[in-house]
Amino acid sequence: MSDKLFDVCGIGNAIVDVLAHCDLDFIDRMSLNKGTMTLIDAARAEQLYDAMGPAVEASGGSCGNTIAGIASLGGRGAYVGKVGNDQLGGIFRHDMRATGVHFETATATTTTPTARSMIFVTPDAERTMNTYLGACVELTPEDVDPNVVTRAKVTYLEGYLWDPPLAKQAFLKAANLAHGAGREISLSLSDPFCVQRYLAEFQDLVKNHVDILFANEHEITALWETAYFDEAVRITREHCSLAAITRSAKGSLIVAGPQLVEVPAWPVAKVVDVTGAGDLYAAGFLYGYTQGRDHADSGRIAALAAGEVISHFGARPETPLAELLLQQVG
Repeated sequence: MSDKLFDVCGIGNAIVDVLAHCDLDFIDRMSLNKGTMTLIDAARAEQLYDAMGPAVEASGGSCGNTIAGIASLGGRGAYVGKVGNDQLGGIFRHDMRATGVHFETATATTTTPTARSMIFVTPDAERTMNTYLGACVELTPEDVDPNVVTRAKVTYLEGYLWDPPLAKQAFLKAANLAHGAGREISLSLSDPFCVQRYLAEFQDLVKNHVDILFANEHEITALWETAYFDEAVRITREHCSLAAITRSAKGSLIVAGPQLVEVPAWPVAKVVDVTGAGDLYAAGFLYGYTQGRDHADSGRIAALAAGEVISHFGARPETPLAELLLQQVG
């Protein structure tokens, strides 16, 4: 019997999303950076919360969304992330466990509140995120359980995790544990601004520690400091054994050494909210990959998962992805 207990273990920032619709005037009036993620302090978080319209609160966080998506597909997932000893922390923990995800990270012992991200969705379905990291910054290497990481085929890390110093150490501990056990490490670049903040470090990570890379076209061009997508793909082929690059309506490109696999975007009647699209794409691809599917098939599952999440408000599936998979991909 295989000693593999989990398909994917995710390590990320445990964040509760607070989502609301807004118009473009609101974006300008509140001096928001449209379409990106900006880190904010507690005072700014309170200001934005007070200014936003009717909102929906839902457990989120990039990596959390991915692991929840893997569970929705029928995979076995584990999650490592820090929440505060408060109502939002309890909601996040309940939501993750309710999906069937193994989540046993200890609650923060301080009074720091659970992280939250104010997400403003404009009429073009683009999302603008303003994130207060809260208890996320208290994730430490001690929170990384070797018995979980070494028994997961892939450990998935979000680029946003590179902001808190101790989380960086947890990140590297997980990478060393996984590789020491013959497992694989996957990284999502998360955001072009995140890449630019830590450019040299991210380049080193991708070249020397990462087996499976996820990025969109803006992130991959930022990583390799080029304005040209084709050039970024060429450099990616030199440094990555496997990369999945999303291109919104143009679909995605799977880069596996000399092999390039183009995957069309999943047809969606109406794009409502692109929050979580990249997260669920990663969920679908990693699910297919850990189930032994080929790159093209894994890409189609990824496109399906991303297509489902952009068809409604919120960053996690509303329809069980395992049902859609049986109907649409097989």
